Amino acid sequence: MAGHSKWANIQHRKGKQDAIRSKLFSKLAKEITVAAKMGDPDPDKNPRLRLAVKEAKSNSVPKDVIDRAIKKASGGDAETYDEIRYEGYGPGGIAIIVEAMTDNRNRTASNVRSYFTKHGGNLGETGSVAFMFDRVGEIVYKPEAGDADTVMMAAIEAGADDVESDEEGHYIYCADTALNDVSAALEASLGESETAKLIWKPQNRSPVDLDTAQKLMKLLETLEDDDDVQNVTGNFDLSDEVAAAL
Repeated sequence: MAGHSKWANIQHRKGKQDAIRSKLFSKLAKEITVAAKMGDPDPDKNPRLRLAVKEAKSNSVPKDVIDRAIKKASGGDAETYDEIRYEGYGPGGIAIIVEAMTDNRNRTASNVRSYFTKHGGNLGETGSVAFMFDRVGEIVYKPEAGDADTVMMAAIEAGADDVESDEEGHYIYCADTALNDVSAALEASLGESETAKLIWKPQNRSPVDLDTAQKLMKLLETLEDDDDVQNVTGNFDLSDEVAAAL
């Protein structure tokens, strides 16, 4: 879990918060528009849209921005985006999965490849690292949701597969196809979750030293800064010492 929660905390503290917030809002709105365009514009009838709206709300995206993104899907001016997954290796041999939504495949592929090359990594073929990850649903609760045993029992009853708890909160995992149902069941017993989304969960995490972590962070930040990139996942682990140094 260290590579997950500590990376999120480091990201939260870095950079100009307004710029980061604006870019995040834009990416979440794009996911909402795509989800609404591919299915029913009613979140209650469209699981992907429901989760996209939930993720947006958990990141404090204003209601009018969410509503505008949904309405955009039914209008004639909504862009058509292709969903693409890129896979490669970063510094220290860390496996990285990049999920993108783009209206120009050539531009995005060229950019992602250049980021890997510039920051000491190598972009591979589709499938070159995905076998080291599991596609699962992740539901996150704050520590206040309950102690580890309480959350574990609620997760089991809701149909989840695994739970990891630490000082940052509770991370509940389930089959990707069961995310909507498990999330709804948990809301009934634990209340509203912080986030609920599909992720690539590393089967194993590789520890990195400070030098590698610094190079890796530059690559991850560059990837996440690209407007076409929605999510970036790596199978790294940060020790407390390395995280503090970063």
